[in-house]
Amino acid sequence: MAFSLPPLPYAKDALAPYISEETLEYHYGKHHQAYVNNLNKLVDGTADAERSLEEIIVNADGGVFNNAAQVWNHTFYWEGLKPNGGVPEGALVDAIDRDFGSVDALKQALTEAATTQFGSGWAWLVVDGGSLAVTKTGNADMPLRHDQKPLWTIDVWEHAYYIDYRNARPEYIQKVLDNLMNWDFIIDNYARAMRL
Repeated sequence: MAFSLPPLPYAKDALAPYISEETLEYHYGKHHQAYVNNLNKLVDGTADAERSLEEIIVNADGGVFNNAAQVWNHTFYWEGLKPNGGVPEGALVDAIDRDFGSVDALKQALTEAATTQFGSGWAWLVVDGGSLAVTKTGNADMPLRHDQKPLWTIDVWEHAYYIDYRNARPEYIQKVLDNLMNWDFIIDNYARAMRL
């Protein structure tokens, strides 16, 4: 079973002006596609070729893990973005208030994690032991490797923002958090995580 590049949940120009169509063409069309292609080459003819992406991520190391995790991370990142991203509601708001104090405080924690991630990586909103938490990971690392349930992520590899923001990572982070967080996606992930 070969892995394939999942379709974007919106048009390539839908996130503009915060993330440009040109960025999507390179980030999704080139980088994400390359991780898919590399993973297929690495698992071809092995037992991993018949495993799910999540099964590979939990059990693999080295290049297989790096490419499988980057396929998963990027797919999750795209799904977590949405033009006019909505608002948090219901049980999620209660959990945010309990664990962070407010939605603004949650965004500040995400900003801090994303800004201070040294080099390439990710900042995440997760469920960890029944509570919401913000964490960050380097390179391809991700919450599934740490028994955490991911709810949302922001990519802070340079290829995520360099075309639009050059080296101004904090500006990219602020624009995404203020304009593109897909709260419906987060609400659904939270509900699923709390049922597990």
